[in-house]
Amino acid sequence: MKTRYRVSYAFTTLPDNDLVGFTQVVIICLTGNAAFTNLPVKLTDLSALEAAFQTSVNNMAQNTSSQLTALRDEARESLLDALRKTAAYVQSVALNSLSTLLSSGFQNVSAQSPSSPLAIPTILSVTNNGSQQVLLRLDPVTNAKSYQIQFSTDNGKTWTLGGAYPQARRILLTNLVPGTTYMIQAQAIGGSTGQSGWSTPVSIMST
Repeated sequence: MKTRYRVSYAFTTLPDNDLVGFTQVVIICLTGNAAFTNLPVKLTDLSALEAAFQTSVNNMAQNTSSQLTALRDEARESLLDALRKTAAYVQSVALNSLSTLLSSGFQNVSAQSPSSPLAIPTILSVTNNGSQQVLLRLDPVTNAKSYQIQFSTDNGKTWTLGGAYPQARRILLTNLVPGTTYMIQAQAIGGSTGQSGWSTPVSIMST
């Protein structure tokens, strides 16, 4: 009898910033993925929902008014609805193939092994890579599918997500403001618990 795998819906309980990172990973993994050619939600639409949600989260960091909270909640539910539809489709395609399921960026439900958190990544180096670009190199984390970056320009008072990246050894941040000092952190995405904690921040002035 073949094993039937199930997609985990634990992403629905992720904190706002972690949900943004999770969605970015799913978009990266599904882009050009030959196993999933009939997605119920177009990746362009999913990207637009993710961007709208991220904007609402960033707005909440500046002002916690009831209107902004309601807009954030509505954007989150719209994004989750799209992710649920996509997850159901992924499961229908990958019922008997764990590797296919995991290639989507979603995680499987596993009752056989306890959850173990991902290790917190270490930023090995941060260097300017020409004008308005910074190159990060991380120490790869076991079982990580990708890495999320966040940065601050006010010494850690507020943070902005800088995207998800599939490789630890080369993460290129672009469109930075010359002469601005950026505090940067990294987070591993994947494993059984979804994401790691944030790394020790490093700082660099963009050129």
